[in-house]
Amino acid sequence: MANQERAATEAQLLAERAVAALYARDHASQALGIRVTAVKPGFAQVAMAMREDMVNGHGLCHGGLVFTLADSAFACNSRNEATVAAAASIDFLAGARAGDELTAEAREVWRTKRNGLYEIVVFNRHGERIALFRGRSYRIEGEVLGTPGGSDHAA
Repeated sequence: MANQERAATEAQLLAERAVAALYARDHASQALGIRVTAVKPGFAQVAMAMREDMVNGHGLCHGGLVFTLADSAFACNSRNEATVAAAASIDFLAGARAGDELTAEAREVWRTKRNGLYEIVVFNRHGERIALFRGRSYRIEGEVLGTPGGSDHAA
């Protein structure tokens, strides 16, 4: 059991380091105020406060920003494998307004050497589902830590 616990601890630390390094280079998420609130291998949670400048003409949070929040949660890099989105879709279930806090939780559903499938649920501070996002990933060359321009400054 000690080997399994050690492997799980190492995988957790690697996930934390990889996500921290990727987030440090993600200027778009930072500019929107998206924060990483939890990470595990194959799982990520991010949150974002809805500001007045994030609403559309109907007074609702712009759908593109809900999509961006879900995309930022996409947990496909939590295993330190350089991975990008190959496809994504979203279903909007309810609106959010300025002043609300949205959270996106991503879970890995399926993964092979090159591809993965992830489901992301976006919900508000009351736990009400705002959107369901499904993303397909594609692994590119390299790793998050140690890739060109992606050195791990936190280590």
